[in-house]
Amino acid sequence: MFNPERADTRRYFCETWQKARENQPLDGMESMIATIIQEHPEYQAWLENPESNIEREWLPENGETNPFLHLSMHLAIEEQLAINQPDGIRSIYEQLVSKLGDEHLAQHEILDCLGEMIWQAQKNRTSPDALIYLSCLDKKTGTPRS
Repeated sequence: MFNPERADTRRYFCETWQKARENQPLDGMESMIATIIQEHPEYQAWLENPESNIEREWLPENGETNPFLHLSMHLAIEEQLAINQPDGIRSIYEQLVSKLGDEHLAQHEILDCLGEMIWQAQKNRTSPDALIYLSCLDKKTGTPRS
């Protein structure tokens, strides 16, 4: 099973962004990551300075957003949409795109719910619960879960 260390994942994001900036060929995963990074210009400087940021801590209690976590969550959502897991996520995404008129904003709505599910799992020391995730998404779409 693929389970990289945090620094390895961060380094991969930085190296992928460097390859994209240098117009080097990208594989499928790198292309997805590069597209996500292009949609987040506020994080690009962090990725362009890996020696200072691979080990850095971003603390939410200080109002900081961890760019690597944020980008990784976008990547997770892209993968969920590609395989429609949890079941129905693609339809929910399409509803949010229709409601908001913007794919990136729709992903951010999903990202909020993904983060909520992860936070709940950490807080309760349980596995992530897809029902928490889907219930949060239902609130955002205004569609009750049947």
